[in-house]
Amino acid sequence: MRRGTTTGRVRGTTRALDEAARQLRRTQTPAEAALWQALRGRRFHGLKFRRQHPIGPYVADFYCPSLRLVIEVDGDVHHERRDYDTARTEHLSQYHYRVVRFRNEEVLNDLDGVLRRLTALITEDHSSVTPEQRRSPALNHMPSVDKQDTPPLPRLGEGEC
Repeated sequence: MRRGTTTGRVRGTTRALDEAARQLRRTQTPAEAALWQALRGRRFHGLKFRRQHPIGPYVADFYCPSLRLVIEVDGDVHHERRDYDTARTEHLSQYHYRVVRFRNEEVLNDLDGVLRRLTALITEDHSSVTPEQRRSPALNHMPSVDKQDTPPLPRLGEGEC
């Protein structure tokens, strides 16, 4: 997508956040790589997923635009960042994003189980957000990123097993 267009994206990301997302794509964890192989190319129920996708001031590990579904794969560092993760999930939920978290160990040791849980989640009734609401400019707009309010990005290597 060309810079300056917002179709299909939440406004509010910065060039720095976009670059951070690109760097995260290049340095994914083994668990993220395993899950990406199952999700990419519409392999999972024909759904389009993006990896390391900027949403407002955050970068989601995986994002399915049609379902407004954010999938996070948490490593050991996330035990220390529980409050931050909770606040982030609440913030995204305010904008009707659905956030689901899996631990690295779950993905690496039971990928089929993770995919079954995702299947159950996506086949649930999604009536709380209609297709019209998903396309609504008001719903798709998050406040712009304020550099002072943006939490620091994790250092390279954090989040790995």
